[in-house]
Amino acid sequence: MSDNRQSLSDLASIAQGQPQSGETPAAEGNEGAAPVQPQVPTTPLRAQEIDAYGRAYATGRRKDAVARVWLKPGSGKITVNGRDSEVYFARPTLRLVMNQVFQVAEREGQYDVVCTVKGGGLSGQAGAVKHGIAQALTRYEPALRPPVKAAGFLTRDPRAVERKKYGKAKARRSFQFSKR
Repeated sequence: MSDNRQSLSDLASIAQGQPQSGETPAAEGNEGAAPVQPQVPTTPLRAQEIDAYGRAYATGRRKDAVARVWLKPGSGKITVNGRDSEVYFARPTLRLVMNQVFQVAEREGQYDVVCTVKGGGLSGQAGAVKHGIAQALTRYEPALRPPVKAAGFLTRDPRAVERKKYGKAKARRSFQFSKR
């Protein structure tokens, strides 16, 4: 029975790409050959998740808002609670927040979005729709997951309003102090 243990110097030489003692290099006679790269699978690790109507579904959350999002190929129309996104989110900044995902994925105007959103205010609802669009887009096109994840759109934003404490005017603000 042979001993298969390796010393630290052997492990260091492996990490640096040098041959071990008693081992010949693979391209000894071929000095200018490129090193062999490991084969990277071209298919995405995740499967496409589509319902019977050809849509991808996801839930997005932000603060107290929850958005249910359905995404399918189309002309780029976004409908929120039965209304057009320009009507529902009147402020341009809120519409900009929603469309960030499509800009990062370079898919502007290629998908129709239908969503229902409840709870919170308009800013939280726009963030919830953005989170839902990002989740649904990666379910429809799993290859887009790395750029969308790198932009941070798949992570739910955990920030929320701090609760009011007993004996305080607000969460941290004390009542006004009067010396006399």
